[in-house]
Amino acid sequence: MKWGATLWIYCALIVFCALWGVTSALGNPYQILGVHQRASQPEIRKAYKQLVKEWHPDKSNDPNAEERFVEIKQAYELLSDPDRRQRYDIHGITEDDFYKKPNYAPLHTNHPFEDLFAQHGAHFNFQENDITFFHKLSITTRQYDKIVVPKSRKTPYLIFFYTDWCFQCIQTAPYCRKLVDYLEPLGVNFATVHSGREKNLGRRLSIHTLPCLVLLLDGDIFVYKETITSIQRIIEFIRNKMPYKLVTKVNSDDVDDFLNGWDDNRVRGLIFEPRSTIRLRYLVTAYHFRHRVAFAFVDSHELRSRYQVPHDMDTVLLFNENTSYPMASVSMKDIPTPTLQHIISSNQYLSLPRLSSQEVLESLCPEEWNKPRKKLCVLLVISSSHVFHPYRQSFMYFSQQSPYSVEKVRFVYVYYDKQPEFVNSLVPEGEIIQPLLRLVVLWRRDMSHVRYEWVPGKWDADKNFSDTTSALEKTITRLLKPSETLPNEASVKDLVDEHARGLMGRIYTRVIQFIETTYEGMTRDQILALFSILGTILFILGIGYFMAYLVRIEEESIQKHKAKTSNNNNDGINSSYQPELRLHEMRSESYNALVRLLKPGCRTIVLVLDMQSRQQLIPPFHKAVWPYRKNKTLMFSYIYIERGLKWYKELLQLSLPDDRDLNINPRNCVGTVLAINGHRKYFCVFHAKHMERKKKKKLKNGPTTTAATEFDCESGAFIGFNSDSSESDDSILLQGTLLDGFSNWLDRLFEGTTQRFHVNYWPEFPIK
Repeated sequence: MKWGATLWIYCALIVFCALWGVTSALGNPYQILGVHQRASQPEIRKAYKQLVKEWHPDKSNDPNAEERFVEIKQAYELLSDPDRRQRYDIHGITEDDFYKKPNYAPLHTNHPFEDLFAQHGAHFNFQENDITFFHKLSITTRQYDKIVVPKSRKTPYLIFFYTDWCFQCIQTAPYCRKLVDYLEPLGVNFATVHSGREKNLGRRLSIHTLPCLVLLLDGDIFVYKETITSIQRIIEFIRNKMPYKLVTKVNSDDVDDFLNGWDDNRVRGLIFEPRSTIRLRYLVTAYHFRHRVAFAFVDSHELRSRYQVPHDMDTVLLFNENTSYPMASVSMKDIPTPTLQHIISSNQYLSLPRLSSQEVLESLCPEEWNKPRKKLCVLLVISSSHVFHPYRQSFMYFSQQSPYSVEKVRFVYVYYDKQPEFVNSLVPEGEIIQPLLRLVVLWRRDMSHVRYEWVPGKWDADKNFSDTTSALEKTITRLLKPSETLPNEASVKDLVDEHARGLMGRIYTRVIQFIETTYEGMTRDQILALFSILGTILFILGIGYFMAYLVRIEEESIQKHKAKTSNNNNDGINSSYQPELRLHEMRSESYNALVRLLKPGCRTIVLVLDMQSRQQLIPPFHKAVWPYRKNKTLMFSYIYIERGLKWYKELLQLSLPDDRDLNINPRNCVGTVLAINGHRKYFCVFHAKHMERKKKKKLKNGPTTTAATEFDCESGAFIGFNSDSSESDDSILLQGTLLDGFSNWLDRLFEGTTQRFHVNYWPEFPIK
């Protein structure tokens, strides 16, 4: 019993020492942050922010502040990752070991049937078809999400899906080896996935058959459906799936437009090859640097002579703002991809780059909390308007003549109209600073905190040294000293990506990618079934539309029959007649809409009546204007003379050539029709008893006829009607016959032969 108890004690001690050796590097992250083991993510984040402010080396005088700060940061990184936190809670593991390759290889390196076949004289090349080649390159789902997908933003990935007992997978092993040997030097990575152990990943990538090859570009999946035995077809597949217009084609006519397009904050690169098509190695390189460098393939002998490019060699030229000659070049028979990437990465920014995204800021102005190793960024704030281009040019000239090294000082500029939040965060509270054409020196201590100092004075567009340049040089020289620090501090948010697509563009791209991914992941049988379903749906929709068309035709036929029957009934109008055309009563509420606010070309036909004549005049008026009901320029109305007598009298007075007081009998006005043009300020008048008088012409060598001088309000002479005693009609008209000639008058109205009476303004309608 004693020996057993001693053995258990030793085992527990060994386990404790092992766990202590694992966790001693970091310690207990919960104790470091001062939170409970069941603390939520917001609580952990809050505790981390408080401790960082307290133990930052620039704010704390404790000699162990730097070690404590690193320890807090590592503890927060562990607890903010759910998987690492779970492993620590269960096993006490603090390191992140998901980068280690899974061990899928069998225990024996030789094939298990190699000795059996060798005894019978059969020799097979099991070494070439050995499936352990796939095991060595195998990745897990976590590695795919954490490593492969982020890296695919700059590096294309070919992913091969296989299983252990897949005969076709074994057959494709030698071709995959050749594919890896050919593509890896070009910058294309190759990985494998064991479908038996990573089933969820296979379902996510729509893998239906094995073996299967998948291309991953910026997180987008493209399934290769042809046989894997043809390397040339795989290369063409990769070329065709590269982003659209990744490398444009230029000649001597449009090369200047391409080189001068650096306003997008990208360096320009020209690729020369002795071939008519660009090779995959340059496409992969262009994909890797597509956010910083815009490439073009040159197919012009004139440009080769212009830049003195050898005809039998591959050449790459890089241009910045100065398009007259390249800032870097490389020319070889076959340019190795590492050499090409090294040259481009060393010259991937313009002479004066713009802070157009957070990625550019982190690359040009990296974070550094240590004062002796700090890197300063001199920032010029301008606008994207062309007016500010001379200021940018002069600042670029100053940066090129600057004696400071790029490792210590970087000159950049920013558009205030595109990054207002970032610039405004650099204005100290309580101070009034106009940021445009001002210089500010930045030092990024961490991801979100910067220290800064504004240079006094505005930047001058003149290239000559002025007071501002002298002040800037003194400020930089002073701040480069390890003992100096920048006076102001601010917390800034990430910069807006100026080159990101809009909402509609992102939606369109995602829809196209979804369609392509779905199509690539479908088999032939699935495509036929999909077309069958779509055909059935379209057939049903077509039948439904045809039936709806027949129903609509039947309804139109019924409506026409009803209208015809209604018109026949209108021939014998009786007292029970119900008008189908809407007539508006002219009142003070509707006066502006019917007269003053009429649009150009529109008119209102107004019938003058009283309460006693309403039942007798409305039906014939409605019948006369019925044919014009579909004319959108006409409105039909009626007015009670008892209510609008004042307005009617003032309207007639405005139409007279001289000012006279009119004595109007309201009963004689019943049956009058006014055609009012509110925009042109004139009206035409119809009355059955007083017909319009034609204008008399002036005879040659003869007297000129004059109009009647008598203005009888009741007879209509005041509006130009014939009032001669010889032509006057003393016959008595009944109310039912007042509108007998109204239809003919409407025809003459639309022909333009009726007399027009102009007014200077429309009188006010009385309010009752």
